[in-house]
Amino acid sequence: MSGCVFCGIVAGEVPAFTVADEPDGVAFLDTRPVFKGHVLVVPRVHLVTLTDLPAEALAGYFGLVQRLALAVETGLGAGGTFVAMNNKVSQSVPHLHAHVVPRAKGDGLRGFFWPRTRYTDDPEAREYAGRIAAAVTGHRVG
Repeated sequence: MSGCVFCGIVAGEVPAFTVADEPDGVAFLDTRPVFKGHVLVVPRVHLVTLTDLPAEALAGYFGLVQRLALAVETGLGAGGTFVAMNNKVSQSVPHLHAHVVPRAKGDGLRGFFWPRTRYTDDPEAREYAGRIAAAVTGHRVG
């Protein structure tokens, strides 16, 4: 897609520190990493959110994300990884991408990046669960 920096990277028109270039996607270093070795994994085709990814592309794309999680761990000697994806809100580039961030015990990253909350009580939690469950059975993606 014209003007998409990630499409430019996939096409080889925008320079990047590429770590994998496969039919299911391209992985490259984030230019503003949470920690050094933070990788972004994008599908080759321009898609904005996870719900835009066709069902037949799920195994290939997430297989690549899985391989990158292992590669970041083994290649950097990391204790583990944090794998995350934003859809629309906080998505700095509107092209589907997974973050694979190397982790180490005591690295300073605490849980999620945002404050946590609680449900008022079990009935409120059941209400939220019910609303989501109804949407799961009512909508299919991909």
